[in-house]
This record gives sequence, structure tokens and C-alpha cells, in this order.
Amino acid sequence: MPKPSILAALAAALRSGAIEVVDLTSPLSSSTPVIQLPAEFGQTAVFELEEISRYDDRGPAWYWNNFRSGEHTGTHFDAPVHWVTGKDRADVASVPARRLIAPAAVLDFSAAAAKDPDFLVEVDHIKAWEADNGSLPDGGWMLLRTGWDARSHSQEAFVNADENGPHTPGLSPECARWLAEESPVIGLGVETVGTDAGRAHSFDPAFPCHSYLMGSDKYGLTQLQNLAALPPTGAVVIAGPLPIVTGSGAPARVLALVER
Repeated sequence: MPKPSILAALAAALRSGAIEVVDLTSPLSSSTPVIQLPAEFGQTAVFELEEISRYDDRGPAWYWNNFRSGEHTGTHFDAPVHWVTGKDRADVASVPARRLIAPAAVLDFSAAAAKDPDFLVEVDHIKAWEADNGSLPDGGWMLLRTGWDARSHSQEAFVNADENGPHTPGLSPECARWLAEESPVIGLGVETVGTDAGRAHSFDPAFPCHSYLMGSDKYGLTQLQNLAALPPTGAVVIAGPLPIVTGSGAPARVLALVER
């Protein structure tokens, strides 16, 4: 008897719906929210399409576009070289393909974030989750559900800034260090515009998720959607960033496989 094929079983489960494919990607358009830095710094580009032809005299049988976008616009992947702490590490095209498919743990702090947009996850929060659900996955992702994807229709609501800066949930500096240096995960995924909390510019170090994760050869996924459709454990994430040579990151189509 031939040995049963794992890939054949996977294909059959996808076809039957026993494994659901959940799209975690925010649609990419000119209205996709982007991060806003202080005016003295360079800014990321809003996504733009430039029509080349659309079944007309510029090309009678085909429709296509040029596009312009920042690497860190919309749902995107942060490579280690994105931050100064990882400047000698991998660009997005050099990330091993085997690390783009990995198990995920989903930690739900949406209720806390609804009460306090500046809510910070601490190490004790993760330890409490592990007591109920088991350890974070070795070589996997920690995905942070905050309910922030509900705001993605509006630049203003998504960035949630006032005269003191943005107010969005994230990790405390100590939690970011622990996740980067002591936990077994390869990266952090969030629903917000970046992996750091809105107030992280004032933390020590500033932007600790970027600083610690990139410096530890780990990754970030941002502006995820539909994390509410995932179980706390058991999902497998497929992250597909554009392999931009020397790129610090790239827009990505991020999918989750969930056994139903």
C-alpha cells in the first residue's frame, strides 16, 4: 500500500472545507491607512494606481496598472533590516521561505483595548494566556487581537492621534524584550498600523517592538484583519511579502489555515 500523502490530505481538506482559509489581509487601496511620522521625518507613500491601458488604444485587449506604494503600507511584513538594530540582518527578499509558513497563537485583548486605546500587554498577560492554552508555538507567530481592524475604514480612527500623538494598543517595553529574546516565536502580528503601541515613541527604548524584534532576527506583521475568526491555537499562518531585493519590508497577502 502506498504511504498516505500529507499534501494530498491537505488538498482534500481545503477542497471539502474541513480546513478553512481565512484572509487576514487588509485590501490595498488609496484609502488604506498609513503611519504618520513627525513632519521632520520622511513619510511612507499612500498606495496609488496608475492605469497603463484598459481595453483601449493604449492596449486593446488588456488592462493593467503601475502602482506606487511604501514598503510598509497596508498589511505588510517587517524584515529585520527595517530597524537599526537589525541593519546587518536579512532584507525581505532574504527571509527563508520556510519561515513564511508557521503556526500561530492568537491572544485576544480586544475588550481591554476597547476600554483603553493605550492598553499595553505585559509578560504576565502572556503567561496567564499560556496557563490556559499552552506555550507559545516554537517557530510560530504571536498574533495580538485588539479589535483595531474595525477602524481600518478611516485614517483618522485607525491612527487615533491627538496633540500628544497616536493612541493604539501594543506591548510594553519589557514584554517586547521578552518576546524577542526569551519567547520561542519568530514574530509578532498586530491589527494596528505598526507592531509598536501608539505611545512607543516615548518608551525606553523608543519603539521597543521594532528595536528588540528586528535585533533578534524576528519579524513583524501589521494591519491584520479577521483575527476574530481564528482560534487561540491551531491555526497556521502563510505570510507572502513581495521579495523586494534590499527591501526593509513589503506589502503581504497573509492567510490563515483553520481546521473546522
